[in-house]
Amino acid sequence: MPKLRRSFLILLFLTLAIAGFTGGPADEVPFWPTPLAVVDQMLEMAEVKSGDVVYDLGSGDGRIVIRAAEKYGARGIGVEMDSWLVEEARQKAKQEGVEELVEFRVGDAAEADLRGATVVTLYMLPWFNDAMKDKLRADLKPGARIVSHDYGIAGWPADRVEKSPLVEERAPGFKHEHTIYLWQVK
Repeated sequence: MPKLRRSFLILLFLTLAIAGFTGGPADEVPFWPTPLAVVDQMLEMAEVKSGDVVYDLGSGDGRIVIRAAEKYGARGIGVEMDSWLVEEARQKAKQEGVEELVEFRVGDAAEADLRGATVVTLYMLPWFNDAMKDKLRADLKPGARIVSHDYGIAGWPADRVEKSPLVEERAPGFKHEHTIYLWQVK
């Protein structure tokens, strides 16, 4: 099979698998969990500490705010549109003993009130990050940090960009390198 055709078939398979996994419309952001090594690097880049309030937009299974609570004693709020993932996150928070520090809300991440956040984390698609730019600038106070996994924000250069040492093989012959972007609101 020619190399280009094989690459196309792998990409098609991944696209269909993600669409089937999310069970939602094509314009939804699929749930693809961030590896814990990348979560740790995101939280370290944001210099999370116990006084922070970490909002994770599209929080999935809650791993980012749960980890921020476990490692740093930070409070966290996860906003996720899929109720089954919110329930899973709540159960994980209870298992980890951080349910008093974290909260998970069913809702549209684009509509979340971010005014209480000192750190916002994202693992969303580029169109979502770009659509959030004005809201992030309006809602967040100076000094707040935004950390995004894999995707930047168009027209808003990051203050810092790091590659993760973790490289995953997501399909035979397809390696994924993780990139983390950090902005500090001025």
